[in-house]
Amino acid sequence: MSVWFVAIWLLVEAALIVWALFGIALGAFPWLAGELQTASACALFGALGGCAYCLRGIYINKCVNQRWDLSWLPWYFIRPFVSMIFGGVSYLFVKSGLLLLGAQKKPDASDLGIWAVAFLAGLNVDKFMAKIEAIGHSVWGIEPSRQSAPQKGEATKSNE
Repeated sequence: MSVWFVAIWLLVEAALIVWALFGIALGAFPWLAGELQTASACALFGALGGCAYCLRGIYINKCVNQRWDLSWLPWYFIRPFVSMIFGGVSYLFVKSGLLLLGAQKKPDASDLGIWAVAFLAGLNVDKFMAKIEAIGHSVWGIEPSRQSAPQKGEATKSNE
């Protein structure tokens, strides 16, 4: 399976996500009303962030570093769906007040801030998962998963 197939797959997926977002914005899906509409848009923005991250991964690994490896194919196909889940979860955390946007929410304000957080959650699933686990630890005392902890022999990165 070539890199071009994966790239085209991700571009088609991103186009379908953008189409769905326009459909939501134009009211094409009447069963999505109110909070369900916002939550659906968050999930889609998360998926769009995941597609953007995967597309960036393609050109970095194929063109810049010249180390395209077929063993990463499942990651390129699954990552946008994982990002969609985290985009939807970000909606829950923002709406519940566990994740604050840093600004006071006005009753007549748009949902742009929530959508931006959802996009970022999809763009960087690992950091968002670590943030959610940190919230879970501080609020409920839940220990972070092994996925968030640095692996043996792995150097921890400072803020980039």
